[in-house]
Amino acid sequence: MIKTYDYKSIAKINLFLRVIEKRNDGFHNLETLFYPIPNLYDRLTFKIGGNSINRSNISELPFDNSNLIIKAKKLLESTIKKRLNVSILLEKNIPIGAGLGGGSSNAATTLIALNEIFDLAFSTSQLSELALQLGSDVPFFLLSKPALGFGRGELLHEIDFSIKGNLLIVNPGIQISTKMAFEMIIPKRTEIDWNNSKNLNISNFSNDFENVIFNKFPQIAEIKSIMLKNNSTFASLSGTGSTVFGFFENESDLSNCIDSLPTSYLKLVV
Repeated sequence: MIKTYDYKSIAKINLFLRVIEKRNDGFHNLETLFYPIPNLYDRLTFKIGGNSINRSNISELPFDNSNLIIKAKKLLESTIKKRLNVSILLEKNIPIGAGLGGGSSNAATTLIALNEIFDLAFSTSQLSELALQLGSDVPFFLLSKPALGFGRGELLHEIDFSIKGNLLIVNPGIQISTKMAFEMIIPKRTEIDWNNSKNLNISNFSNDFENVIFNKFPQIAEIKSIMLKNNSTFASLSGTGSTVFGFFENESDLSNCIDSLPTSYLKLVV
């Protein structure tokens, strides 16, 4: 009997995101607060034998050497100098180019799964080094707990942080290139000490990408506007977009906000 293994590949939001400076290596130094969203996830199924990687429910996702699942598998194979005979099936539920980290989560989940399935015995720190080769926020998904991120986002400091009230996540179905977003951003220094827990409140939270993304995609800006009109205590863009999230203390305000948004948008209450 062929063994199969199912893994959930969860989403995240950035409760704040600040771009501090462009580095000599072309990357940017960031300050961010990653927050996992376990209710929204892709499903990865690994079947021992074969060497195929397929998608079950989506056609626009590239399945070539640019795909992070394929890159993660090949990186492990290159590291151990051995082919891993496994077929992978992706059920995609996290919107693409949405600032929810779907591709990075898929990469991290692939590393975790193959390490466990084939008893490769990589430590968490070793997996983190591999993860960073795949993307700046891939290391976070090895942890998938609230964490401050510094450097490229890979320097993680796990924190005890939870959201009060209801969290509404809205995505309009727009794909935004992370590369394009970073090309448009103007870095700016910050003077907030995020390691001081007193500073971790929503009055200090913001996303530096909002201006550039909102100017280019007014319909995304409108989502935040609708949230605030319906008494969201805080609303923001996640990552480099196109997802907007908002906190709601009152369930009737939450319901009114959902009713005010286009029916075609993905809406998730956490």
